[in-house]
Amino acid sequence: MIYVKGTLKSEVLDMSEEGSFGLTAAEKFFGLILVIVGTLATYYTFTSTNALEGFTWFFGSLSIILLALGIFLITAKTE
Repeated sequence: MIYVKGTLKSEVLDMSEEGSFGLTAAEKFFGLILVIVGTLATYYTFTSTNALEGFTWFFGSLSIILLALGIFLITAKTE
């Protein structure tokens, strides 16, 4: 806060303007990595149901969650 000639003014320094591009790029890159890992995990989970037997639903749901999170990170708008 700055005191100027009998009035009290508040200045807000916006630090988000400086590093917003790097943060956005990192978010999109991490989302892309999650999409790739989720896709591979989904493929290998549902092609090896004989080995996983009763745990196919567990690993399948985890891999679909990874895939959905990656898609969300790619499509989300960073402000």
